[in-house]
Amino acid sequence: MSKYKEIKGFKVQTLASDTAASVASTGTWASGGALNTARRRLVGSGIQTAAIAAAGYSTTTLALTESYNGSSWTEVGDLNTTRDSGGMSGLAPYTATIYFGGGNPNTANAETWNGSSWTEVADLNTARNLAAGMGASNTAALAAGGESPPVTASVEKYDGSSWTEVGDLNTARAFAAGTGSNTAAIVFGGEPPFLANAEQWNGSAWTEVADLNTGRTGLGGSGATSTDALAFGGSSTPPGASVALTENFNGSSWTELADLGTASGSGVMGAGTSALSIAAGGYTTTNSSLTFEWTTTPAPTFTKQNLGQVYYNSGSNAYKVTGQPAAGGSWASGGNRPAGVQAGTGFGSGSTSGLAATGNLYPPSVITVDVQTYNGSAWTEVANVNTGRKYLAASGGSPQTAGIIFGGGLSPGPGTRYAVSETWNGSSWTEVADLNTARDNIRGAGAASTAALAFGGSSGPGSEEETETWNGSAWTEVGDLNSGRGNGAGFGTSTNAIAAGNVSSSGITELWDGTSWTEVSDLNTGRDYAFGFGAYTSGIVCGGAPNPKAQTEAWDGSSWTEVADLGTAGWAGNYQNGSSGTDGLISGGLPARTNLTEEWTVDVSNSTITVS
Repeated sequence: MSKYKEIKGFKVQTLASDTAASVASTGTWASGGALNTARRRLVGSGIQTAAIAAAGYSTTTLALTESYNGSSWTEVGDLNTTRDSGGMSGLAPYTATIYFGGGNPNTANAETWNGSSWTEVADLNTARNLAAGMGASNTAALAAGGESPPVTASVEKYDGSSWTEVGDLNTARAFAAGTGSNTAAIVFGGEPPFLANAEQWNGSAWTEVADLNTGRTGLGGSGATSTDALAFGGSSTPPGASVALTENFNGSSWTELADLGTASGSGVMGAGTSALSIAAGGYTTTNSSLTFEWTTTPAPTFTKQNLGQVYYNSGSNAYKVTGQPAAGGSWASGGNRPAGVQAGTGFGSGSTSGLAATGNLYPPSVITVDVQTYNGSAWTEVANVNTGRKYLAASGGSPQTAGIIFGGGLSPGPGTRYAVSETWNGSSWTEVADLNTARDNIRGAGAASTAALAFGGSSGPGSEEETETWNGSAWTEVGDLNSGRGNGAGFGTSTNAIAAGNVSSSGITELWDGTSWTEVSDLNTGRDYAFGFGAYTSGIVCGGAPNPKAQTEAWDGSSWTEVADLGTAGWAGNYQNGSSGTDGLISGGLPARTNLTEEWTVDVSNSTITVS
């Protein structure tokens, strides 16, 4: 006879430790044995328990070489040519690597290491220092960028006997880091002045990939492949400030992980893999001899995070669930708009896919017909709208090739107001049926071009309660808001939506259920002209007026919680209807936001299940 749990129940895994997004995300830095000579601008190769560090600058330029056995450094044979700021093959065992280039003065000299001594081999074609080095051995290496001078995009490949010029980097850079082989590598960071840009090498050409979260120069890098790398330390803003930040590249994006024990820049040495790495030397407030070892959870106990999974942590004696809580979200700067725009609208599917349409150029105060799409790093001009206006609304989602914009006006007060609606097909705009009531300061919700909600706004001296739904061919008047409003925030779909704020700068919030509006919990901070995006059970309202606001609040279906502030306070900008409460985008606005873009993302995390 079957047991009830076999019919209706499910098994919950028992795990010794929490699940994690990746092996690298379980890593932490711990102190290792100090270098014998404190220095910066050194480079290295090998693994955490068998590494080599060569050259650098202390009180003078050095030829010094030290090897690491997992606990202490030992001085071994010096380079034949004294220098700093050279490059080195990164994957090589510490008994078979190559050092090339370097400064004081710039040199093309290259030397190979056999485990006991250095031997001069064929020179680089171009003398340079501050180049990024990659490679699998002392017979297969890659030298990318550097300063010759000036800063160069030139790349050379070594085959064991000679250097050959190959495809240039897309961005000239020096003092960058790199990992991988001479046929599959990644270069990231560098100068001028603090690059976040990263590029992958496929053996014949470089392709730009996702940027570091923090641009920096003189950073360390490690990793066995071009799709799994660590970036750590370096110098960033304010100019020359050393940082402790660590980031992991998983083949598509960079994620911030545990910091180095001590901020270190100006040429910190890195070696190893994303699971087991070593960082040494660099510059703190002086030349450093510090060593740090990066260690991750051993593979047998690693379990990858899966959104929605439930498990029992035997170590902490607790049931846990993996979720994506808005309270864990954060804002990051995105690519700037081509020009400052306020009071426009937009739609899209999140922080990497958005569309911003029309609005008021600021400055000068001129209505624009411009439209741009966003790919996660940059805005691109696309086809203009037919009718330029401001304080309009939109509906649309994923992909950003299908949306609708509606309403809007030309000036405040008794100025021209529009009922005009236009749909977007990915390449052009088409006028469709008008709203029943022309209005500006309108708000909208929806994730499609065929199903939208329009509510509130101004058609005369006061704010409107009118609500209309769009079915792909016509607008229909439906149940009014309880409190007329314009310039509030709105998000959700045509059948489930939230209207928040604006009523005399209050936090009054209403929920639309497809038929009528019901008042629910107020925002913690009343506001006008706020940004908003998300679903009716998981949404975000941020920014607003009067006085520029940076406060961000997350809606969980019943109440508002204050979460991470915007990087720059602002109001009356573009937000992307169709985005989720865990992945959104805002841009433009007033008073100082102008052309800025900010991306909202929420990491997947584990939380304890509590039973009340």
